Amino acid sequence: MRSVTYSMSVSLDGYIVGPDGGFNWSVPDEEVFRLATDEVRQLGVHLLGRRLYETMLYWETADEDPAMDFSTREFATIWKSLPKVVFSTTLPAVQGNARLASGGLAEEIERLRAEPGEGDIAIGGATLAAEAAAAGLIDEYRARVYPVLVGGGIPFFPRHERRVDLELVETRAFGSGVAYLRHRVAR
Repeated sequence: MRSVTYSMSVSLDGYIVGPDGGFNWSVPDEEVFRLATDEVRQLGVHLLGRRLYETMLYWETADEDPAMDFSTREFATIWKSLPKVVFSTTLPAVQGNARLASGGLAEEIERLRAEPGEGDIAIGGATLAAEAAAAGLIDEYRARVYPVLVGGGIPFFPRHERRVDLELVETRAFGSGVAYLRHRVAR
């Protein structure tokens, strides 16, 4: 069965976006960017909320810029070809290799898990991930923890979630001070 993963950059105090709505503190260096590219390469589909979808639209054409370095162009190419499902009640249409979700999150995940196919099912965006976590649908949490305290904003983990026991699967420390933590939900 395909695993559902939630992977984002997060401040040490637990936020994916600061109180001002910014996340410029999470710009990856080459080493962390390679990790993110490798994660996306292992995906079969990515589920996104509207805000993350709109942020990631940049990557739909980034590979066309001849000034881009190889690793950036490589990520853009992988992202562009990756199937995406967008959850939005306000968008009338989506671009690229994306479609609007036709059902609820749990129904979409159940359908995707039942389909033949390779690669994980990734969830992006705090609101969508919180819904998946509350329903017990996330199999792995992957956090790229940045050495910064932003003091508030949108949390990586929902504050109302029930207790979930996790097993540490992998850790990595990067020269930039970023720590990668990968935990599997203990079932």
